[in-house]
Amino acid sequence: MRKIKEVLRLRFAAQLSVRKISASTKISVGGIQKLLTKANNLSLSWPLPDELDGGQLAKMFYPRADTRSSNRFEVPDWAAVHRELKPKGMTKNLLWQEYTQQYPNRCYSYSQYCHRYLHWLKKQKCSMRRQHKAGEKLFVDYAGKTMPIVWQATGKVRFAEIFVAVMGALNYTFVDAPYGTLCKTGASG
Repeated sequence: MRKIKEVLRLRFAAQLSVRKISASTKISVGGIQKLLTKANNLSLSWPLPDELDGGQLAKMFYPRADTRSSNRFEVPDWAAVHRELKPKGMTKNLLWQEYTQQYPNRCYSYSQYCHRYLHWLKKQKCSMRRQHKAGEKLFVDYAGKTMPIVWQATGKVRFAEIFVAVMGALNYTFVDAPYGTLCKTGASG
């Protein structure tokens, strides 16, 4: 991930501009400027001492970072990333920059970081639970002419209009087919 040696070589030995170094190394202009400022503060010049390898160089530039080389990437805590994205003004790019500073040799590229975060986000269970206080709400619905009623005395069939009510918190169900709503089917009754 870190190309510190290459940036220093291109700047001091090849005398390239920051923009040309950026195009060559695919590191942002701001990132290159930070590296060059830090190299100036550390009084580094080209060529670098032979005993200074990539790990030691990374330790000089990023003293608090984990500079061990690894083929495995450090997987961020996506739940923490999700929580940190909630405040106004926080972006995935800022969180990714913090992540790359913490794990300079074992971090995902920005596009992979975003892709993996979205993949994690899609797997999260989304549910919208509604909380109801007992007795506060009653949900009523008309179920239509769905129930045939047979009068035992006459044997005639009529269809009842059914009303259903459910209490929100308790799930108690009430069903009514009022006598006045029975409607005739065909002949007079």
